[in-house]
Amino acid sequence: MLPQPPVQSRHHPRFPPFAGLALGILAISCASLLARKALEGAPALVVAALRMTAASAVLAPLAILRHRRSYASLRSRDFLLGVAAGVLLAAHFATWIASLQHTSVINSVVLVSTAPLFVALGSRFLLRESIPSPAIGGMLAALAGCFLIAFQDAGSPQSRPHGILGDALALTGAATVGAHLLIGRNLRSKLPLVPYATLVYGSAALTLLLACLAAGKPILGHSNATYLWIALLGLGPQLLGHSAYNWALAFLPPTTVAVAMLGEPVGSSLLAFLVLGETPGIISILGAALILGGILASTRNAPPPPNPIASES
Repeated sequence: MLPQPPVQSRHHPRFPPFAGLALGILAISCASLLARKALEGAPALVVAALRMTAASAVLAPLAILRHRRSYASLRSRDFLLGVAAGVLLAAHFATWIASLQHTSVINSVVLVSTAPLFVALGSRFLLRESIPSPAIGGMLAALAGCFLIAFQDAGSPQSRPHGILGDALALTGAATVGAHLLIGRNLRSKLPLVPYATLVYGSAALTLLLACLAAGKPILGHSNATYLWIALLGLGPQLLGHSAYNWALAFLPPTTVAVAMLGEPVGSSLLAFLVLGETPGIISILGAALILGGILASTRNAPPPPNPIASES
């Protein structure tokens, strides 16, 4: 569910907005493939930690040089909220990347795409916001899709060992990023995108690095190819992809951008088929269709929140 920016830009951009959306979809669709390649040489926790570290390292100098006043005016409570949002984002990437070791790309990316449903549920039970009837129907459809995917993985373990564990990890990734968005959406109205992302990404990177230290997962000593895949993961899907989505919000309706984001599971599955040779089963395709259709039904008519939030995946 994407927010309405406070002010829509009315000038014509030099770069076509739909081309920007296409670039964002392409970049983020590569995330699963790049993560799979990185996982061949490093544990999931290390891949997640270095992905966020790479993104933070690029943003930090820009935030320090151009947005110091934004940080100076930030209250202690808001700073702690940013750290909490980063911790949840760290949990999201740790669990989602780990899911790729146990289940197929299509199952992983479709299940993690249910994050808007967790946002809607959190808004209802934590913030007491109402859920429209079409959104409830969409959630039920998405839930049925999740059961279909889980049923296939539970009944066909020979396709990928521990597939049900991978599905559970992907859903955990969706829930944690949903909680991350709920916590961060008020803070996003008080900070521009770059300092907000730097604070949250930096907190996520530090959390994951500490988790690696606690778990005894070495950051150093991996192959150059592994570090290259991780760098591409941080710079491509994390920075380029999400920046393209946020840029497009200045020129296109939020609903248009939200619908376009549903292209990520399609793009990821296509790349997995072409590069990894993964062919999704009919049950996975039916489950994915129910989930994506349910997300679309749940978000297309939902009123945008009054303040912008950063889109994350």
